[in-house]
Amino acid sequence: MTMQAANRRVKRSFTLTPEAVAFLSETRQNRRAGSDSEALDLLLRELMLEAKRQEINLAFKQYYDSASEEELVEQQEWAEMAGPNILFDPGSAQAQS
Repeated sequence: MTMQAANRRVKRSFTLTPEAVAFLSETRQNRRAGSDSEALDLLLRELMLEAKRQEINLAFKQYYDSASEEELVEQQEWAEMAGPNILFDPGSAQAQS
């Protein structure tokens, strides 16, 4: 851990159930975290990322649920025109040749 990361940490105290402590210790070992605090931080980051993914998915769902049929058809046409190679990088293909 860098000094900058250590400086951004806030010391807190929590009371956990024995099951939570056991899970945290197991997570620390499985992820080779340096401490239970680091393991807890990793778990919380995963939860925050998952919450953000769900928020984004909900926004997509709300958009597509509210989009008109015309907008959906236009997007479908664009997707078909772009095709599966939309993320194709010709520079990387030349490097492999």
